[in-house]
Amino acid sequence: MQMEDKAGRLTALEVKYRELLESYKPVVLGEGNPEADILMIGEAPGKTEVELKRPFVGQAGRNLDEFLEALELKREDLYITNAVKFRPTRVNADTGSISNRAPTAKEIEIFRPLLMDEIETVAPSVVVSLGNIPLFCLIGKNTRIGDVHGRPMELGQRILYPLYHPASIIYRRELKSVYRDDLARLKVLLEEQLKRSP
Repeated sequence: MQMEDKAGRLTALEVKYRELLESYKPVVLGEGNPEADILMIGEAPGKTEVELKRPFVGQAGRNLDEFLEALELKREDLYITNAVKFRPTRVNADTGSISNRAPTAKEIEIFRPLLMDEIETVAPSVVVSLGNIPLFCLIGKNTRIGDVHGRPMELGQRILYPLYHPASIIYRRELKSVYRDDLARLKVLLEEQLKRSP
């Protein structure tokens, strides 16, 4: 399929899911190379992502860029999206401050068809899930990132490679070396997969 066809089909998804997307405004849709062999899925956009209307542009995005550098990849080599397309928030009753929260199972399920359509449209060889939410969305609630990170799995005709979310190393510095090891294995996997791709 030619790039214009895939780009057009991705745009058509916005039309197909317009009612859903209108219900959850503001939303952040996927972006990147529609011909990518690698599709990365985050959990949900944060404050900065919503402000800029782009996935992975806040602190987690800076960490992601660092990891992409380790993989010798650029954002232009990928398609990047989120399992949930809006920013789930909670309000602190005492201070009134707004912060991120994990999406609910219902919110994940609501956006799942759109995510699956994105995957089918881009048709990557490798899907990299970042954190528990996309993992739950793709393979079910009984799987946790701590149990499967860095281990390739089958996802239909594709390979699913689960990683901790890039934001996790902001809060848990001890994961940085684990993340580096997982990235080293991912780099080998990508080199093997990309050799096989036509």
